[in-house]
Amino acid sequence: MKLIIDRAALLKPLAHVQSVVEKRNTIPILSNVLLRADSDRLALTATDMDIDVVEEVGAEVSQPGATTVAAHTLYDIVRKLPDGAQIELTEDEGGNRLTVRAGRSTFSLATLPTEEFPALSDGDLPHNFMLQAGELKAMIDRTRFAISTEETRYYLNGIYLHAASNNGVPVLRAVATDGHRLARVEMPLPDGAAGMPGVIVPRKAVGELRKLLEDSEGDIRVALSETKLRFQFGDVTLTTKLIDGTFPDYERVIPTGNDKTLQVGRKEFAEAVDRVATISTEKSRAVKLSLQDGMLVLSATSPENGTAIEELEVAYGAGPIEIGFNSRYLLDITTQIEGDEAQFSLADAASPTIVRDQADESALYVLMPMRV
Repeated sequence: MKLIIDRAALLKPLAHVQSVVEKRNTIPILSNVLLRADSDRLALTATDMDIDVVEEVGAEVSQPGATTVAAHTLYDIVRKLPDGAQIELTEDEGGNRLTVRAGRSTFSLATLPTEEFPALSDGDLPHNFMLQAGELKAMIDRTRFAISTEETRYYLNGIYLHAASNNGVPVLRAVATDGHRLARVEMPLPDGAAGMPGVIVPRKAVGELRKLLEDSEGDIRVALSETKLRFQFGDVTLTTKLIDGTFPDYERVIPTGNDKTLQVGRKEFAEAVDRVATISTEKSRAVKLSLQDGMLVLSATSPENGTAIEELEVAYGAGPIEIGFNSRYLLDITTQIEGDEAQFSLADAASPTIVRDQADESALYVLMPMRV
């Protein structure tokens, strides 16, 4: 294998794929990136056996071939080379070393055989549909903050993606919950998604996908089976295994009888919560909301720090209520609200509260209260 490629052209895909590679690996080949040069393209592949990312880039290939080298080492080398550098990659005759040359710099890196590199991308994925990059980004951003990090409840360690119905209208729905809060976002069901199984997309795959989508605008091709999910866009293909588990019946925790409605300016509310929470203890982060006609009083108390109180004028007229929340959870949800107004539907101090974005009907959040 022999090729020449511009530093900037190589750095971007290398940054993408190497982030999948775990820093510590007991299996040496999983520390490597697979480089495959053919005609005028270089394909870079990295995997951790659960996620597989392939990205292609243009290159001057004088000798097609393939090899694998340490992903983080190659990335660090390319990152430290000067802007505008032309990088020459050459595999030696015996296929044991890869030489990286740029200007007066030369690096000789150990390689491992390509046959050892695992293939995750194989297999039939019968369900296929298209999504807009913007739609997929929004679904991820509005749900991933609620993904559980508790390994014992592994089936909550991802986003549940499934076809559902909202008042008879077919929708594609994304749901995440950690038991304390729940985020549910939906969009019209794309063509081809009607028969798809409900799948749980792992947290790491969600994070890697979101990074890859950062500069993408066009269509995303989605293909899935009951065990794997693939996203293809531009020069990138991400394939991930799915969490083998049953997502709980989240509909049961979405209350239907919350009859007290509070409307408040999102920005003023978030800033007030943030200020008052300065006083709350690091462990509980508790903030109390005291509501009466047209007025919200936010307060926090801690034995070490003292007390904080802030008043806000709000649209509310359903009788007095006091309820406590984790301030970080409140801020996580208000950050996702794009409109100027947030709407809270409450029942009592012990029941789940629904939060909605007044400007966007497609998103719904549920927040469990806490004792304060």
